[in-house]
Amino acid sequence: MSEIKNISKPISNELRKLDELFKATMKSRVTIIDQISKFILRQKSKKIRPILTFLSAKNCGEVTPSSYRAAMMIELLHTATLVHDDVVDNADTRRGFASVNAIWKNKVAVLMGDYFLSKGLLICIDANDFKILGVTSNAVRRMSEGELLQIQKSKQLDIDEKVYFKIISDKTASLLSASCEVGAISATSDQEKIINMRNFGENLGIAFQIQDDLLDYLGETSILGKSTGMDLKEKKITLPLIYALKNSNKSSVKTIVKMLKNDLQKKQINYIVDFVKDSGGIEYARSKAEDFISKAEKCLDNFPESEPKDSLLKLLHFVTERNY
Repeated sequence: MSEIKNISKPISNELRKLDELFKATMKSRVTIIDQISKFILRQKSKKIRPILTFLSAKNCGEVTPSSYRAAMMIELLHTATLVHDDVVDNADTRRGFASVNAIWKNKVAVLMGDYFLSKGLLICIDANDFKILGVTSNAVRRMSEGELLQIQKSKQLDIDEKVYFKIISDKTASLLSASCEVGAISATSDQEKIINMRNFGENLGIAFQIQDDLLDYLGETSILGKSTGMDLKEKKITLPLIYALKNSNKSSVKTIVKMLKNDLQKKQINYIVDFVKDSGGIEYARSKAEDFISKAEKCLDNFPESEPKDSLLKLLHFVTERNY
């Protein structure tokens, strides 16, 4: 968290003000909504997405009242997706806390996710921030399509590299891209700057997800908070495995696919992890992540040197080189 604090130094005042606005917005006269909102607020997050929004705004000009509404919309949308994701994944915990669905059950969790999303939409509608609303609505569509495509392809065990990048671009990169784009929109009407910030977020998001997928093969339970191979257990075929399957003999591929069709035990997960490592899947995925990091960096080339630009580059490397 100290590194995030350093990265967000140029926007520290904006983040403090956002915290106050967020708490006020989450309040409700309906007791159960107020209880759940307070419960979620106690779970400290890194606020990567609003940080991207404010830094993007400052990189393109100045933080405006519209920037705060954009950051609120992004954070409410992100909160809604996390609550819904825990229902979809039957997750009992979130950031070391019990999940909303574990305490209040699925029906309440789904409705709370809807509530957060509606609050975000109303913030933009009330202020006529229709460009920001359009960007965030498109991100919601993309996230939903990405999740559903992954579910479909995981059942079919039919994910190649093209499909993989489509999934992670929509599922993960879309919201990070939107975070940067709405920040830019709130500060400038220069389309070139807006497009560059959108693309910066998109490339950052793809590199972020590749790194996350690598951690499933390399991470330690004590650091990650989950066992290595959880993606495999959930039939999620990610880039390291896609490469390994593509570049191995038919016999090995047949063995791995047969394993994936059944419920994987620890011994089988370890076998697949070793197979991926021995087949060069780790090195290939790392090289692809580095390609997207380079693309993200190039998106900022035409912006003048500044504290916000420096922080964006630091944040890029922080989220794509983490080991948790």
